[in-house]
Parts: sequence; structure tokens; C-alpha cells
Amino acid sequence: MIAIDDTLISDDLGDVYFTCDLGKCHGACCVEGDAGAPLDEEEIGVLEDILEKVRPFMTEAGIREVDSTGVFDYDAGGNFVTPLVNDCECAFVYNDFGVAKCVIEKAYYAGLISFKKPISCHLYPIRITKFKDFEALNYHKWPICDRALVTGRREDVRVYEFLKEPLIRKYGKAWYEKLDAAFKEKRAKK
Repeated sequence: MIAIDDTLISDDLGDVYFTCDLGKCHGACCVEGDAGAPLDEEEIGVLEDILEKVRPFMTEAGIREVDSTGVFDYDAGGNFVTPLVNDCECAFVYNDFGVAKCVIEKAYYAGLISFKKPISCHLYPIRITKFKDFEALNYHKWPICDRALVTGRREDVRVYEFLKEPLIRKYGKAWYEKLDAAFKEKRAKK
């Protein structure tokens, strides 16, 4: 584990090679699982504010779900998550030639909104567990991402390197530079 400020980071983030390969997984992380994407409480207000701008990109089923439940739901632990269509795919997913993609991100790239997507989605496969005095960052191993491990090794990219942009979005550039230096120091000692 590496400790930086109020975070504890699993060694897996610097040891595991990972690069998403949408051509192989087809965005399965957006349509598989037992709950929607984790949401920070402040993201709920953001989703409510941008809903009308992302709605044109949503599927009919996604619109019905959001109209019925709102922009968030609860998982089994009572945590905020995105709502699911048929207890399966995120309500904010659309199909792009067989690949599940995010309507929020589509609206962002179209210049309609300034919010890229929920941070939990942007950080995946990192999962954050919040404790009273710190946050723990762990690698979430899931078989649907097995091809990402192969691609990451081939490209020599580790989890934290692949997720540099969202890690900086969440914790800042100075924090990321400390993380990068700590992982490089650990590798140099091996």
C-alpha cells in the first residue's frame, strides 16, 4: 500500500497492466453487474441539471427508467448508483455499433455539458472505498476485463497510468505526481 495525503492506494494499481480494449469487451462494464455505477452525492445534482441535455442521446428504455426512478438509485448497501434498465444495463448507456457507451460522455464530447461522466465510471477498474479519515483505492478484478490485462501488458501500461486523467480529475496533479514517483521508486527497488 502507498499512502498519499488522505488516500491509501493498493499496490495492484502499480503492478497490474491494464488498457481498456472496447473492441474486445464491448463496454461490458456498463451493462453487466448487480448495480449501477457508484455515484458521489454531489453528482446526483449534476445529473439532474444535465438530464435534458443528455436525454436526446438516451435509449427509450433508459428514458423510461430515469423518468420512473430519477437519475439515481440505491445498491444493496444503500449507496447511490445510476439506475439500471431491466436490472442490467445502466440507464445512461447507448449502443454504438455493438459497443456500450455513455450518453453523458457523448453529450460532453458534443460540447453540450462540462461534466464528462461519473467519476466511478471514469476511474474504472479502480474502486474507491470511503472511510471516516481516508479513501482506499483498489483495483477491481473482473473477468470481463481480461483482454485489458493482455493489452496493458503489450502496451506496458499499468492501471494508474491508464487512468492518469481521471486520477488527476479526482485528486489533482500534485497527488498524481506523488503516486507516479512512489510506484516508480517501488519498481526500481525490485
